[in-house]
Amino acid sequence: MEEANQTVVSEFIFQGLCASKELQLLLLLPFSTLYVMAVVGNLFVVILIIIDHHLHSPMYFLLANLSFIDFCLSSVTTPKLITDLLKDNKTISFGGCMSQILCVHFFGGGEMVLLVTMAYDRYVAICRPLHYSSIMDRQKCIWLVVISWTIGFIHAMSQLILILDLPFCGPRVIDSFFCDISLVMKLACMNTDTLEILINADSGVLATTCFILLLISYTNILLTVQLHSKDGSSKALSTCTSHIIVVLLFFGPVIFIYLWPVSITWVDKFLAVFYSVITPLLNPAIYTLRNKDIKNAIKKLINHM
Repeated sequence: MEEANQTVVSEFIFQGLCASKELQLLLLLPFSTLYVMAVVGNLFVVILIIIDHHLHSPMYFLLANLSFIDFCLSSVTTPKLITDLLKDNKTISFGGCMSQILCVHFFGGGEMVLLVTMAYDRYVAICRPLHYSSIMDRQKCIWLVVISWTIGFIHAMSQLILILDLPFCGPRVIDSFFCDISLVMKLACMNTDTLEILINADSGVLATTCFILLLISYTNILLTVQLHSKDGSSKALSTCTSHIIVVLLFFGPVIFIYLWPVSITWVDKFLAVFYSVITPLLNPAIYTLRNKDIKNAIKKLINHM
């Protein structure tokens, strides 16, 4: 009965990146530029892979999916962050907040599994090259991508279900620029210690499992590369280096945000910005600059224009 008499929160208020209005206006142009570059870069990679038949291979099919996920991931929080830089009153509806939580974990969880899938693809290509075409056929690739999206969706729904029915009756200020599930949970009008452990365990198990599988895959790949000829090894190592850099860029912020025991507000905000704005921009840049096939496809496209 007591909960029924409590006022239900219909919206939350973001404190944003910082309190200084001048600094917020100063950040408007760089953040807008970075977001546009991330969107254009990722969509360009997707379109390039679709239109160039030389890139119709499992590795590039998976890369196109990674770029699409990065485009989606950056679009969940960044547009709201940019528009809020112009506002004094940074609010988001309860439904909008829950949607952000769902989408961040959906695309984030999906990307974790997709990175493992890409590592598996490289493992098969380098460690079992004679069987590559039979193991990584078109149907297998589609199923691996479907599994990535499905695990991301299950992970996101498990997070959302745990927080959706919590009673929010008073505090509604979130010291961030998006609905971070751990910060939203602290606003509930009940003790959420057990729930926080469950939510962190959910994210932690997925992140740790994916990270261990990635370590196993790339360790096997690097050991195999050492045994091969210099020419083949150089090309394989170059490809794997791009993958490893992307993995580190993705998992670095995730480990700090969700698994680090001490929470420091400005560090969390910086890592959240890095995760949602910088990483989606760097991924297409890394693959484009380090990949000979992508560079050749761009040259051909420019020559036909």
